[in-house]
Amino acid sequence: MSDDLHIRLARKQRMAALLIAGAGVFWVLAELIGSEYGWGPRARALPTMIAGAGFVWALVMIWQIWRARRDMEG
Repeated sequence: MSDDLHIRLARKQRMAALLIAGAGVFWVLAELIGSEYGWGPRARALPTMIAGAGFVWALVMIWQIWRARRDMEG
């Protein structure tokens, strides 16, 4: 297809990869900080849910990329 579509898909792929990496780093750092400062389970659950939402968002982005590529191929 067009080069513009390939560029947009590549940009979306990079965004999904950065989102996965960022959510993982955020979650690990939040757990380390939470254990260092003695946060309770409820306070430590919030960053876990935020990181989980980031992973779900990345999964949706990957699904959209897959659908776009499938539609491009025919």
